[in-house]
Amino acid sequence: MAKANSLTAGGMNLGVIGKAKELKQRIWFAIIALVVYRIGTYIPLPGIDSRILASIFAQQSGGLLDIFNMFSGGSLGRMTIFALSIMPYITVSIIMQLMTVMVPQLAALKKEGEAGRRKINKYTRYGTVLMTSIQAMGLSTFLQTAYSNAVINPGAFFTATTVISLVGGTMFIMWLGEQITSRGIGNGISLIIFAGIVAELPRAIASTFELGRTNALDTTIILAILFMALALIAFIVFMERAQRRVLVQYPKRQVGNKQFGGESSHMPLKLNTAGVIPPIFASSLLLFPGTLATFTSNKDEASPVIDWIVLNLAHGSPLYILLYIALIVFFCFFYSRHVFNPSETADNLKKNGGFIPGIRPGKTTSDYLMYVITRLTVLGSAYIAFVCVVPEILISQYSVPFYLGGTSLLIVVNVSMDTVGQIHSHLLAHQYEGLIKKAKLRGRRR
Repeated sequence: MAKANSLTAGGMNLGVIGKAKELKQRIWFAIIALVVYRIGTYIPLPGIDSRILASIFAQQSGGLLDIFNMFSGGSLGRMTIFALSIMPYITVSIIMQLMTVMVPQLAALKKEGEAGRRKINKYTRYGTVLMTSIQAMGLSTFLQTAYSNAVINPGAFFTATTVISLVGGTMFIMWLGEQITSRGIGNGISLIIFAGIVAELPRAIASTFELGRTNALDTTIILAILFMALALIAFIVFMERAQRRVLVQYPKRQVGNKQFGGESSHMPLKLNTAGVIPPIFASSLLLFPGTLATFTSNKDEASPVIDWIVLNLAHGSPLYILLYIALIVFFCFFYSRHVFNPSETADNLKKNGGFIPGIRPGKTTSDYLMYVITRLTVLGSAYIAFVCVVPEILISQYSVPFYLGGTSLLIVVNVSMDTVGQIHSHLLAHQYEGLIKKAKLRGRRR
């Protein structure tokens, strides 16, 4: 008994994984599913000249295409059937989450429990099909107009095959992510993005060393970049584990001759409630005008407005950095406010008889929680802005790949911590099941 308790208290014992059959099956299922996903990132779209596309991405490096290529695990650069990756599903999911707060009909569905959640998931899938179709149509049109030499046989047939392939690819990734979540380990969608970034990390590191070999980048700067990446990872781990524990007290109550309650617990509030959504939205929104301007500048007639956008919204420019920080802070507050509902939390505490010491139940508790979450969001937004802006400057000044940027590091660290936490939970459950079985056997022997 003492040995088992020491195992559970001491942390995750990886040697126990061999004995936990269900956990092994879940891990293997997740690994095989991710391998299937990576194979799909190399299946090209029909009618595309990959060599010409490689030169196109080399010309457009540093723009919106690089960010999307990072989240797709290199699929967009290779123009494969997974080129749009899971981003349309994530976009629609975020929109649906916000609409469940702002639209009364969807808010009522959310309160219906499992049945309501299934309906919302159905609407999310329909929205994903629509969003992916629009993006696939835009991508095929863009390739045929701006870079027609990359398309072997342009026309309606190419558009139809491209839209069908991209929609099918995104829906398959969405289904694969759901299967990983239910039958594997960790969050499936997050693991798919994680796998794409990690798979391209060796190439990003190799390209950085290649810059040093060709004397395009000083060796001291390369070492400083690697040291900064390690320091950022440690800093992200520390900040992501940081939380504000709000003390919650439950009163004592008498039921017959027995007394229940009287215990206290903590309500953990994370410092970073919004996760990696603010930098993803901010970078995409900020780079969109510049990328469009770059595409338009390929034409013969370039307006002064386009020249101004290209000049002032370039990586590392003061206006770009200021807008990037402002958008990160805005999305941190916007998303945190809709994810955490102080009024609903205060009502749930009141219904269960809980209260925060020194704070009256009801609206006073709601105001106090709002005050706490606002202060946490201020610190969280400053942390995310710092992590994302410092690598952004290096990307612009020294041509460091996006895979070594703050957003990618945030995703990798967050997903790693979440997956390890779930493995830890499964191991604890397995150990407790073993203790219960041993206790039952001892009881039978007696």
